Amino acid sequence: MTPGEISRRTVLGGLAAVGLGAAAGTGAAQAAQRPNIVVVLIDDLAQRELGCYGNTFNETPNMDRLAADGIRFDTGYCAAPVCSPTRASIMTGQYPARVGITEFLGAEGDDFLPTSHHTLPETLRDAGYRTGLIGKWHLSETYTGPVRDRPGNPWSHGFTEVIASEQKYIAGGDYFHPYFMLPDLPARKDDEYLVDRLNLEAVDFVTRAHQDGTPFFLYLSHYATHTTLAAPQPLVDKYAAKPGSGQPGTNPVLAAMLEVIDDGVGAIRATLDRLGIADDTVILLLSDNGGDIGVAISDPLRGSKATLYEGGVRVPMIAYHPAGRGGRVVDAPVSTVDFLPTLLDAADVGRPPGQLLDGISLAGLLVGGRAPRRHDPLFWVYPHWHDPGAPTASVRWGRYKLLRYLHDGRSELYDLNADPGETTDLSGRLPDRVHELGAALDAHLRDVDVLPPHPTPENFPRPVLDLGLADSVGDLTVLAPEPEGRAGTVRADDGALSVAADGAPTFALLRTNLPVEDPTVAITVRQRAHADEAAPAQDTLFAGLVKDERNYLTAWYNHRSKRTGWDVRIDGVLVGRRITQLDGEIDYPGPDARLTCVLHRDELTAYAASGDDGWQYLFTVDVGRYARLDDPTVRAQYRYGLGVRLDGGAVALERLVVRRR
Repeated sequence: MTPGEISRRTVLGGLAAVGLGAAAGTGAAQAAQRPNIVVVLIDDLAQRELGCYGNTFNETPNMDRLAADGIRFDTGYCAAPVCSPTRASIMTGQYPARVGITEFLGAEGDDFLPTSHHTLPETLRDAGYRTGLIGKWHLSETYTGPVRDRPGNPWSHGFTEVIASEQKYIAGGDYFHPYFMLPDLPARKDDEYLVDRLNLEAVDFVTRAHQDGTPFFLYLSHYATHTTLAAPQPLVDKYAAKPGSGQPGTNPVLAAMLEVIDDGVGAIRATLDRLGIADDTVILLLSDNGGDIGVAISDPLRGSKATLYEGGVRVPMIAYHPAGRGGRVVDAPVSTVDFLPTLLDAADVGRPPGQLLDGISLAGLLVGGRAPRRHDPLFWVYPHWHDPGAPTASVRWGRYKLLRYLHDGRSELYDLNADPGETTDLSGRLPDRVHELGAALDAHLRDVDVLPPHPTPENFPRPVLDLGLADSVGDLTVLAPEPEGRAGTVRADDGALSVAADGAPTFALLRTNLPVEDPTVAITVRQRAHADEAAPAQDTLFAGLVKDERNYLTAWYNHRSKRTGWDVRIDGVLVGRRITQLDGEIDYPGPDARLTCVLHRDELTAYAASGDDGWQYLFTVDVGRYARLDDPTVRAQYRYGLGVRLDGGAVALERLVVRRR
């Protein structure tokens, strides 16, 4: 090591020890003295898949060596059990629920990472860094039109170079050239494998970025190991021939993919060594969520991707700082919300002004200090049905973790120090602890405002509309949307509003005359009787917003098929229909059922209840792509409404009630 390098490392260690990065000061002249930063993000990787976490089948020597040279976090958490929300937390230092991205971004929808957030790459770029994204972004809105014009695109968030990042929806894996999601990307070699290609691009970026001495931030974001798994056949054959191959937890294709990812980690570190900048570079490596249940075994942890059990959110996480001590194992809980403050402090770059951060800085820990004390709990909110998970929220405070099922309010309590596999629910034994953590979780849910409250009069105290439907038939406009094109017979009958199919498929959509003015309202329809056996398939109740038979946004619940979902029709085209099978997950309301559709911002949330029983959360859907209901002029075009779809028999409806907060 040269005297200059010794001096450089001394500066790194001295300043980082007090929670700062490489060198004080701002501007381009000081930027050259700041450390480079490399973040390697692996997709859908369970913690147990790496050798440094105890795996003896997969071969990950370079990642294991990175852990030996740095820190291995035993309780490193991603902020969500699926990819896009975790990625948003890395970029912003905020909980995904605060950002407004709680689910992976699909091919449809209007969620994206808005530019109102001052992100990690943007902040580093403004401090003089060269910033590069290689691979998966998954935080943009649409997959049509020019990539750089799409809302939430990576250039708009501060990346100066974006390489091999998806142009079309990512879908279920795409690993050999030609890549359907990267149609404009030419191959650089025959039979090109995408993981190899991203590794090659990463080495080239490091080499190129180093040439002018500018510090760089590299975000190498692999698509692997997302299903459907694929790897070069010789590597697959290598692992298929190993003893125990093909048994639970020994997947030869996953092992082959991991070997190529591991080769890339080794190539990056070798390049840093060759260029003489290894002692100027901070490296973080992790997964965006736990392993997929169809691929990975999370043992000894419980759960998998899409669940808030530890197997869904506790991931492999490794950090290397050139001024730190190697071989450390840290069991203090850390989260991806900590990355932005940690890396900005390590680089001595100021925080985004005026932007609330949920994470804490680990910069001192990286260089040999103790883990900072976390004064606040860690939170997770995942309000979605996604096999194998259900809508849940959780909080970890110290050794205890509370997990709450949002659809029925049931809570479980675990002592993670004594029981990391979450095998013993302590909620019945420690009611005071349940109350304490539950109150903290309630406060967090109010803070992030990601879900409207249950549609009780206490939560929605102000009446907007209260119609006894038998007395209001003449005040309702009866519509007959396609494809049925008929509303059946709608009339007052024995103190209720009756909708009868009269032997043919029927869809009666009933619209009030009251415009939707309030941004948060609960629309509740009360049903007296179902069609039951007379309707072998369609016995479906609707509640929501109606403009006309060609334009409506509704939540629905089918008593016969035990399904729930949402319909969005715009200009006569059913642009959104989501069906969620909840059999075995909720207690299906029978007679005297209530269905509520809550409008909150541009999202619809559905709840169901039977009689006077408590409300059960069903789902939340973002409909902003179809109608910007957070715009009062758009809302005013719609009216409150309800509906019935039948293929036989009749139903009886009692009341339509609308209340606001």
